[in-house]
Amino acid sequence: MQTTDTFAAARDFILREGRVLERRLFATLFEGAPAEGVLAALAAYRNADGGFGHGLEPDKLCPDSLPLDVEIALRTMAVAGVTDDTMVTRACDYLATVASDGAVPLAAPVIESYPRAEHWSDWTYRPDINPTAGIAGLLHQLGAVHPWRDEATAWCWDTLENGRPSEAHALGEALVFLEHVPDRDRAAAVAAGVGAHLPKVTMLRLDARDPGYGVTPLHYAPEPASPWRALFSDETIAAHLDRLASDQQPDGGWALTWEPPGTAATLAYRAIVTLHALQVLAAYGR
Repeated sequence: MQTTDTFAAARDFILREGRVLERRLFATLFEGAPAEGVLAALAAYRNADGGFGHGLEPDKLCPDSLPLDVEIALRTMAVAGVTDDTMVTRACDYLATVASDGAVPLAAPVIESYPRAEHWSDWTYRPDINPTAGIAGLLHQLGAVHPWRDEATAWCWDTLENGRPSEAHALGEALVFLEHVPDRDRAAAVAAGVGAHLPKVTMLRLDARDPGYGVTPLHYAPEPASPWRALFSDETIAAHLDRLASDQQPDGGWALTWEPPGTAATLAYRAIVTLHALQVLAAYGR
C-alpha cells in the first residue's frame, strides 16, 4: 500500500468508525481544523466533580470520573496543542479528592457495575506511578499550576528515586514525568539508567516480530525528537516502523491485541490506535 493510500484509508476508517473526539482530533492534527473543537468534544466526557468519565478511555464504560480518564483528557489536549485552564483546574480538584499522599489509582471499584475489559480489576484501584507520573508530567507540559500537581510531583520523585518501574506501562508514565518536570538535573539523574534497565521491564515488546500485546519502543519515542529515542537502536526503531506500517488492516484501521468490552468500544479504540499510528508514521517520515 502506498503512503497516500495508507493515509486515505486510515482517514476513512477514523471518519467512519471513530468517535467525535477522534474525528475532531484528526481534523486538528492533519487538516488544520481549530483545536477548540477538540476541547468541545472533551467537554462531553466531563462530570460535575471536574473529572472525566463516560468511557473516555473505552476499556471501561463507567460514567463516573476516574483518574485514567483525566489522563486521557490531558494527553488529548497536549497532542492537540490546546488547553482550557478551568477544565484542567477542575480536573485537578477532582484528583485531589481521590489521592493518597499525592498518588492516584487508575480506576475505582465503581467500574465493576459497568461493562469493562477483563484486565480491568482490583489491581487498577491501587495508587501507583501509573497513572500518577503521567498525569503530573502532562500537567507540567500544559503549564498547569495546582496544589495536587505539586503533591503528585513530590510523591513521584520519592518513588522514582527509590527505583525505576519494572513494568512497561508504568515506565512509560515515568518517562512522561521525566520529560516534562521542571527540575532537569534531577530528571537526568533518574533517567540515566533507564537504558540498562529496559531488559528487566515486563510487557515491553522489543522484538518487532512479536505478535502479542505489549508496549513498543514507538510508545516511548513516538517521534524522532523524543528524548527517549536514544534508548533504542536505529535498527530497532526501523523494524517497529515497518511492523506498524504493515499492521494496517484492509478496512484502513489498525487492529487491537486485546478485547474491549463491546463492539462500540472496540471500534472506538481502533480509531484511537489508528490515529496514533498515523501520528507516529508521519513523525518518522513514513
